Amino acid sequence: MTPADVDPATELILQADWGDRRTWFEFTTSHVACRSIVAVDDGEVVGTGVGTANGHVGWVGTIFVTDAHRGHGLGRALTEAVIVGLEDVGCRTLLLVSTRLGRPLYERLGFELQTWYVTMEAAGTDVPAEPTVRAFEADDLDAMAALDHLATGEDRRHLLERFASPSTARVLTLNDGTPEAFVIRAPWGGGATIASSSDSAVRLLQARRSTVDAAHRVRAGIPAQNSAGIERLEGLGWSHAYEAPRMVRGEALDWRPEAIWGQFNMALG
Repeated sequence: MTPADVDPATELILQADWGDRRTWFEFTTSHVACRSIVAVDDGEVVGTGVGTANGHVGWVGTIFVTDAHRGHGLGRALTEAVIVGLEDVGCRTLLLVSTRLGRPLYERLGFELQTWYVTMEAAGTDVPAEPTVRAFEADDLDAMAALDHLATGEDRRHLLERFASPSTARVLTLNDGTPEAFVIRAPWGGGATIASSSDSAVRLLQARRSTVDAAHRVRAGIPAQNSAGIERLEGLGWSHAYEAPRMVRGEALDWRPEAIWGQFNMALG
């Protein structure tokens, strides 16, 4: 995918009611860790795919084919092309979040169900924010990257460097000022949220609720293994929005799902 493909790829997905992917495609065509591709028929974009390398872990996402071109192997070809691109740069573990229609294809390609993301939401509240929640500072980056690596098992420092700023990121700190939890908003609206404990996660998420009014909602994407965290949020008035399967292929991943409370998006983790 080139920058010239962003407009037709965006329009293709909008027509299918998959949402506005323009900002996402603009990012993937400009970021060195991403490899976005398109399928073209007679000069017309008819399919998309995106791979992102986070160290030895790769994400497969935005596999899309128009209705008219489904059932002919194009979705598989796009997925295989993304996989090859990720493996060529050293990715030994591959992750993706599947749609209902896509899951059989991914299973045929060797992906297995790892867990479910349980997305929860809650309305804004007038409860004051935690005093230890503050805007991101440049000196936070090393501690945040270390915490993120422990939680995800991935090297996502390149994403933290790209997206974290005083206006897009908030951190919850220990008494010495060291971040113990953080949220970073991506340009398209997702919020990667990582916390060293359920207490710090809940404090940060409740602080997020204080930033919006009751007419708006905030979301958290929690791996199903973190049942205790889900129950805590339910007790605070959070409700289930939807669930999506997280699938894996390749080497086992050393990660801490209980420390993950939100995603940049479902094609990036």
